[in-house]
Amino acid sequence: MKKKVSVQEIARLANVSPATVSNALNNKPGVSERTRSRIKSIAQELGYKKSRERNKHAAVRIIIYKRSGLVVADTPFFAYLIEGLHQQCRAAKLEMLMTHITRDEGDYLSQIAEIEQDGVLGYVILATEMLDKDFALFKDLRQPVVFLDSCFPYENQDFVLINNIQGAYIATKHLIDEGHEQIGYLQSSVYINNFGEREQGFVQALMNHNLAVDRSLWYQLEPTLDGAYRDMQAVLARGNYKLPTSFFADNDIIAFGAMSALKEFGIRIPQDVSIVGFDDMPYCEISDPKLTTIHVNKQQLGAAAVKRLVEKINDCKTTQKVAVNVDLVKRHSVMNRQSFSMQGAGNKMQEAKSIR
Repeated sequence: MKKKVSVQEIARLANVSPATVSNALNNKPGVSERTRSRIKSIAQELGYKKSRERNKHAAVRIIIYKRSGLVVADTPFFAYLIEGLHQQCRAAKLEMLMTHITRDEGDYLSQIAEIEQDGVLGYVILATEMLDKDFALFKDLRQPVVFLDSCFPYENQDFVLINNIQGAYIATKHLIDEGHEQIGYLQSSVYINNFGEREQGFVQALMNHNLAVDRSLWYQLEPTLDGAYRDMQAVLARGNYKLPTSFFADNDIIAFGAMSALKEFGIRIPQDVSIVGFDDMPYCEISDPKLTTIHVNKQQLGAAAVKRLVEKINDCKTTQKVAVNVDLVKRHSVMNRQSFSMQGAGNKMQEAKSIR
């Protein structure tokens, strides 16, 4: 059986990158005519054929893209998201293929070049950790593509994401409604677009309620359980921190790590400081105290991306930004400041009566 010719083999013989080979074979800009001609000549000599033309079948490819891997990790959030993708693919009678691409791995450009030739009907790309330079690698794919869990607002592409601004706003407003005026921010030390939008919602809620945006109450924590715990421990160990009456956290994992550190230093939750998270991970129900958070329907988010991709495959020419709305889930990590103050005053009165 004749061995299939790969893009990497052509790239090696032409002394160019696999991405350049892919651009040349697909007649994309950015390759000189001389180089394009040489690449096509080598491909022809080797008997290279685009698998897209031979093997197109009823399948879509889910691309899990990682930049740092600190946000996109083996957590229930992404497990539920992938479950939603899979269920909707099955409902649409589409085979779901999955590829993991990590920017830190040296062959990631080769992986992208190979993916372009695999003959699927379209792609859903998990863009959670993507920055502009990462997005540029995928925006010119020939087949329909939907970017999931992030948005690049100046690009004419299809995006399906969480309504992050709404979520952060209603989380912060809940703290304000419970009487909190000093509200801090447990902010991810790793930037992603979702967290940038959550910062917008947080700040907007404070401004709309005439509260100060006090950045001395913002603490940057690594968005992993161990990292958030370690970073919050370091803040508390320094001893010169300012403790607000409440915090909004970029996500539940940051909230969990910070809560562990705070409790180790004798800071009670919610009596001394209230906390609201974001995502509604399963651990919220078993944390101590149970975490008030923003519920994200992860399965719905994944399903919406596949539905949008099917519309694109069926020749929908328009592009859309689909933002899935979220809800506040009230649990036990937020204290009402007014009732707490009244309770404290009542205890003092009781103590005074006992003395008399």
